[in-house]
Amino acid sequence: MKNFARPLTAAALFATVALTACSAPTAGSAPSPSSAPDSSDTSSSSPAPAPTAGATSGAFGGFATAAEACTTISQQATGASLLPLSAAQGKTAELEQKKAELSETAERVPESLKADFARLNEVAVAGLSDQSIYSSGKFQDAMAPVTKWLASNCS
Repeated sequence: MKNFARPLTAAALFATVALTACSAPTAGSAPSPSSAPDSSDTSSSSPAPAPTAGATSGAFGGFATAAEACTTISQQATGASLLPLSAAQGKTAELEQKKAELSETAERVPESLKADFARLNEVAVAGLSDQSIYSSGKFQDAMAPVTKWLASNCS
């Protein structure tokens, strides 16, 4: 039980760091012309096109705005740190959905983050079967460039 608690503690720590790194853009730090900053339910009615899996050539990758990119990347990085918790709960369908969302985000991130986020995705999924990923620092090493990108681009 003690060995299992260490990765969970590390996951909680990284979740906090990831959420803190990108809290400003969700408040609307990047002004958008004629759109409501808190339109969470009305976003489906906005004219923003749904990006395709390979649409990462824009400044925000496959995201319509910087705020959307920052929010999604932060949420998915946090989710990556929490994958062991989902696995421990035994909810296979939910775990598979979270892994799929993480992979989808890896395809949509801006080119400058693509390799680092793909590495985070790979390490997080590997950590589901090898808990030493967390205790050895591999997960922290994979998370560091994503956290740095969030701090540089989302504050």
